Amino acid sequence: MTENGQEILLFSGNANPELAEKIASYLGRPLGQMICSRFSDGEVRVQVLESARGMDVFVVQPTCAPVNDNLMELLVMLDAFRRASARRITAVIPYYGYARQDKKIKPREPISARLVADLITVAGATRVITVDLHAEQIQGFFDIPVDHLYAGPIIAEYLISQGYHEQNIVVVSPDVAGVPRARSLAEVLDAPLAIIAKRRPEPNKVEVMEIIGDVAGKIAIMIDDMIDTGGSVVQGAEALLKRGAVSVIAACTHPVFSGNAPQRLAESPIEKVICTDTIPVPPHKQFDKLVRLSVAPLLAEAIRRIHRDESVSELFKDYR
Repeated sequence: MTENGQEILLFSGNANPELAEKIASYLGRPLGQMICSRFSDGEVRVQVLESARGMDVFVVQPTCAPVNDNLMELLVMLDAFRRASARRITAVIPYYGYARQDKKIKPREPISARLVADLITVAGATRVITVDLHAEQIQGFFDIPVDHLYAGPIIAEYLISQGYHEQNIVVVSPDVAGVPRARSLAEVLDAPLAIIAKRRPEPNKVEVMEIIGDVAGKIAIMIDDMIDTGGSVVQGAEALLKRGAVSVIAACTHPVFSGNAPQRLAESPIEKVICTDTIPVPPHKQFDKLVRLSVAPLLAEAIRRIHRDESVSELFKDYR
C-alpha cells in the first residue's frame, strides 16, 4: 500500500504471526522480510531483509507469554528499524504485558507498566497501537501517541449475531474497575448492568463479596479485558448462578490462560467462553466452549487510517 509517496511496511515478530498474516491479508500486502531468531545463548537476533528507509513501518508483536522473550524481541526489532532510518515506527501491541502493575499499591512496588512504556519509546517506537489496556491510564505513561482500540464492538457483534440481544440478558462486570467496559457492552445490547464486588487477598486469587444488580432469571454475560488463571471468572459464574442466573457466558479480549486455566474453564458451569486472537491459543489450550474472534480487521483498519493520517477514534464513535 503506497499513499502520499510513502509505503507501508508490515512486519511480525514470533509472538503472534497468525494475527500478523491476517492483518497483512486485510491490507492486501505481504509481510515484510525479516530474520527474527536466537543466538546459541538465547539472545535475540534480528535482521531486516529489505530497505525501510523513509517508510511507514508497523511491527506486530503482542507481549504475551513468554512475556520477557516477546518483549525483548519487540525492543530489538524497534531498534533495528530506528537504525534503518524508517520514517515512522508504530509498535502494534495487541496485548500489552506488564499492565497489571500500573500503580503502587504497597510500599516498594515498581510501576512496571510505565517501565515497559519507557523501554518501547527509547527503543525507537514513534507510535503505539494496542487493544483493551488493563488500565486506560497506561496511555499516559507514553510520551508518544497511543491509539487505544476496543474489542467490545467485535464481541457485541458476535453476541447480536447469536441472538442474545433478543433474550433476557444482563451484562456483568467482574469488578468495579471493569464497569466502563461492561456498561459500553450493555448499552450496545440494550441490557441492564450488574457488578461483582470482590477482593484480591493476593495476585491471581479472588474472593467474591457481593453482586450488585438483578441477575435472577437472566443470561449473565461477564465481560473483562483478560482471563488469566480463570479463578476469578469461574468464581464469579458460580456466584451468579447461586443468585438465580439461568446461565453464564464469559467474554474477554485477551485469552492469557495461564496454568490449568483451560481445564478449569472447561469444567466450570460457564456455558461459553468468548475471546479474541490478540494472544495465540495453542491447540493444547483450546476447549469445546471456546469461541475465538479476530481483531485483525480492526487492527488493519487502524493501520490504514494512521498511514493516511485519518481519525482512528471514528472507528468507535458509536461505542463507549
